[in-house]
Amino acid sequence: MADVVGGFGFRTGSAAGIGVGPYAELTFDSEGDVDRATQGAVARMEATDVLVFAHGWNSDRSTAVRLYDRFFAPFPALVGPGVRLGYVGVVWPSMRFSDEPIPDFEAAGALAEPGHGCALDPLTRQALEGFWPGRRAELDRLAELLAEQPESAAAFIEFGALVRELAGVDAVHAVAAPAIPAIFTDDVLEVCRVLSRALARAGAGAASGSGAVAGSGASGGEGPGLTVGAGLGGLWGGAKELLRQATYYKMKKRAGVVGERGLGPVLAELAAGRPAMRFHLIGHSFGARVVSFSLRSVPDGARYVRSVTLLQGAFSHYAFADRLPHDKGRGGALRGLHRKVDGPVVACHSPHDSALKVFYPLASRMAGDSAGLLGFDERWGAIGHDGVQAVPGAPRLSLDTALREGVPAAGCVSVDAGSVVRRGGAPSGAHSDICHEELARVVVAAGRMGR
Repeated sequence: MADVVGGFGFRTGSAAGIGVGPYAELTFDSEGDVDRATQGAVARMEATDVLVFAHGWNSDRSTAVRLYDRFFAPFPALVGPGVRLGYVGVVWPSMRFSDEPIPDFEAAGALAEPGHGCALDPLTRQALEGFWPGRRAELDRLAELLAEQPESAAAFIEFGALVRELAGVDAVHAVAAPAIPAIFTDDVLEVCRVLSRALARAGAGAASGSGAVAGSGASGGEGPGLTVGAGLGGLWGGAKELLRQATYYKMKKRAGVVGERGLGPVLAELAAGRPAMRFHLIGHSFGARVVSFSLRSVPDGARYVRSVTLLQGAFSHYAFADRLPHDKGRGGALRGLHRKVDGPVVACHSPHDSALKVFYPLASRMAGDSAGLLGFDERWGAIGHDGVQAVPGAPRLSLDTALREGVPAAGCVSVDAGSVVRRGGAPSGAHSDICHEELARVVVAAGRMGR
């Protein structure tokens, strides 16, 4: 049975807590199956242009609704008089650790209470059960180990085995499966040591307010004030990060499925029934992967997807490339699909995003890679960290330039949004700092909806 979105239900208009309208939600399970009632509500919208926004990691519908409400709020004042907007929030089963900060959401209870340290707080523990239903025994043992933090190599080995099991990684055959990140196959103590150092570096960057985070590797000194802790007991922060990375690994695969098998076909059906309706796709984090993979279902010659805006996208910066720089015989997972958009694909990125600058390359590194977990290898970079790569002719713009001069009418374009996407604490940095009018204006410019 596919995982469902715990607590996520269908709402429209102000009943959903959204200040703009008409608003509806498209709800998908983990296999990409849509709630047909939600699809019907979108089909009945009276709109010329529909903003379709897919969230990244979330553990409950209320957080997604607050995100959509805040991000959508500026749009009515930004679009031209001939544009009638409709608003769609995509909800799908994802996972957020409650200690991941979302700027300005703290008062609404989006963060865990302080003082849990390496232990799992109740909100995260509950979310993990929803994310991995039927795995309570394994989660109980993981929670117990994180709470007790034994200084025992055997405890770390047990922890790593449980995490691999939850992630669906077969340790016996992992070496023969190049798609399995080394983070799940290398020695668990070394992995936890590397992740602990990465956490220290991400924390230092966030604390400084500069957003500057050291490279993702563990080689070299940790720098002044950055210590992991003596003995094995000091590595349990890295162990908790390994569990977090397992949820990201699962979400990465799930986001592609929801996009390709769920959102893409639904948009094609909606466009067939409402041929004059224009869709503008927006995705944050793994939601950027959802909307991008939906392009695989766009028929050749179709013109209904008018723009795609990716906010801190958590997938490869080579995804749209026809040829990979390190393997000329292959292209990216979405090679050429930007050509199916009747407008631009805009990748907004920020150097202050610790989740993508530090942790994404670690999680994406493949088993057998000669660099192992040490050092940054640009082949594993995220599109939300440094924009679109290896697509010839794709311009790179500052946010000021994009807002002043607009964006190209077609093709891939990267926009450095670091001037506004810059707030947030460890471990994810500014990854979720996306609710800014400037980014809404980028969407309007990409969709040619301005005044």
